Amino acid sequence: MAIDVEAALTVEPSIRDVSWTERDVILYHLGLGAGENAQDPGELRWVYEKDLQVLPTFALVAGQGISAGDAPAAGLSLPGIDIDLRKILHGGQSLTVHAPIPPSGEARVSSRVTDVWDKGKAAVIVLEQTATDSGGNPLWTTGMQIWARDEGGFGGSPGPESVATVPDREPDKVLVSRTGTAQALLYRLSGDLNPLHADPEFAAAAGFERPILHGLASYGVVCKAVVDGMLDGDPTRLRHYAVRFAGSLYPGETVETAVWHDGDRLTLRATCPDRDGQPVLTQATMEVSG
Repeated sequence: MAIDVEAALTVEPSIRDVSWTERDVILYHLGLGAGENAQDPGELRWVYEKDLQVLPTFALVAGQGISAGDAPAAGLSLPGIDIDLRKILHGGQSLTVHAPIPPSGEARVSSRVTDVWDKGKAAVIVLEQTATDSGGNPLWTTGMQIWARDEGGFGGSPGPESVATVPDREPDKVLVSRTGTAQALLYRLSGDLNPLHADPEFAAAAGFERPILHGLASYGVVCKAVVDGMLDGDPTRLRHYAVRFAGSLYPGETVETAVWHDGDRLTLRATCPDRDGQPVLTQATMEVSG
């Protein structure tokens, strides 16, 4: 077994200091497809340093972009865990925002494995990261679920059961986001160099017809669509955002995000109309202010 559950759960959290600049933020936004219409002031604020806004999902790549210098080799480096990259998929992601993320800044990030669930044929590794500013004030907390094929069956807890549900009515709004054919190649410059998103042979060995878009890229694409289309373009209104990744997305395809609005809670369902509405994100919710 490539997962030592006891070692993964008992090791002390790893601590690292990260920093980022406006260029990192702009590159991240470009990797989500921002700036396609550079004459639109609403788009320009994501890709131009004058009055630059920061999408909260930037937290997932902060400290990994061009300002970090030469990127390390792609891999899953966690204590007690040694898994072939071709066996892992991003199963789910959550983000809680405690304070607005500045266009440039520094943070101290603490990482630890909080759970390893046994799904029978697969294991799910739950990785939590917390970030604080120089004064110790919380900035964000993230939770990543990593699906590891062929690593289950060790007799552990299967984890919580959850069912994808949406309100029994028509969505309040449907938002459309078109991705570019080179978008995965651009997004990977924000830190995730997994060859699954660039190398056709590697993607084929993993069971895909061609390289796929990063799960966190689709996560960010949907977040941007909701901020632009439902939150008046104000990223500081987002408080919490959680999803389950339900299907892959190929660069160049379109994402349709159905949104149900209920007070401070948004329920989302993202699908790919290019493939008959195949799910992309399910069990997706946002908590917002205002």
